[in-house]
Amino acid sequence: MIIGLGFDLVEIARVERLLANKGERALKRLFSDDEVAYATGRARPAMHLAARLAAKEAVFKALSGSDDARLIGWREAEVVPREGHGPWLRLTGRAEARAAELGVTRILLTLSHTDTTAGAVVVLSGQ
Repeated sequence: MIIGLGFDLVEIARVERLLANKGERALKRLFSDDEVAYATGRARPAMHLAARLAAKEAVFKALSGSDDARLIGWREAEVVPREGHGPWLRLTGRAEARAAELGVTRILLTLSHTDTTAGAVVVLSGQ
């Protein structure tokens, strides 16, 4: 059964501006150390960071519906690469608690990007 669905798009140029203006401060606020390492190891880091921001926004939307859900922090949803598979989402803190409250047993994530835009879809499912 589908419990939640989220979708988001992020302009890559917006992330490039964010990095130019806020740099390390923005990275520490929005991303885990592993997400930063993954993205900065790629030719276009902002593209990969934009996809991760889109995933975080998409999971926030999928988990919405309570006052506590509005308090979920950026670093409480982490995009984790899987060898031989697509990425998956690791939830911690309030995000993990909200998923448990909803009865989420599986999280599906897909990321995509063009030269200008990154997007993500998150599906939460349960019994």
